[in-house]
Amino acid sequence: MTWDEWDNAKAEVVAQRQVSMRLNQLPGGPGGGQDDLVVNQDDLGHVGHEAFALHGQLQKQADIAGAGIDKEGAGSTMQAAAALKTSGFALGSELETTVSVWTSQVNTLLQACAHISNHLDFSQKAHAQDDAAIAASLRNRDGSAVPSSRIAEYFT
Repeated sequence: MTWDEWDNAKAEVVAQRQVSMRLNQLPGGPGGGQDDLVVNQDDLGHVGHEAFALHGQLQKQADIAGAGIDKEGAGSTMQAAAALKTSGFALGSELETTVSVWTSQVNTLLQACAHISNHLDFSQKAHAQDDAAIAASLRNRDGSAVPSSRIAEYFT
């Protein structure tokens, strides 16, 4: 490759890297001509409750490390792993690793369920307060409350 070819190749790469911004856009008008995003309080409450129920169920049924716990505090799976290791089977250490990974993943899932449940409970309360504040401050000419979903109409 000659020096000129090298310079041309670099220039092409730089030209291809030029970043331009493009915004996705809805058709004109309030709300893009479509309904606004609406989430009912019942929807948030239902999903939050399901996450809470799943958390409780997982906590009771997914604990393989604590199942069949002995007086030393080892569950039956870890007892089996120890017995396999003592007998010289490589499967024993692999079973310990499996229990460790399983426990870590179950704990992560439990944290996710708790986070979802707590966040949705908080969101449900916060949005209800926001809706009440907006309704109290935004009124139609006849004095009736303006729904918060129509607020975009006031920015056109």
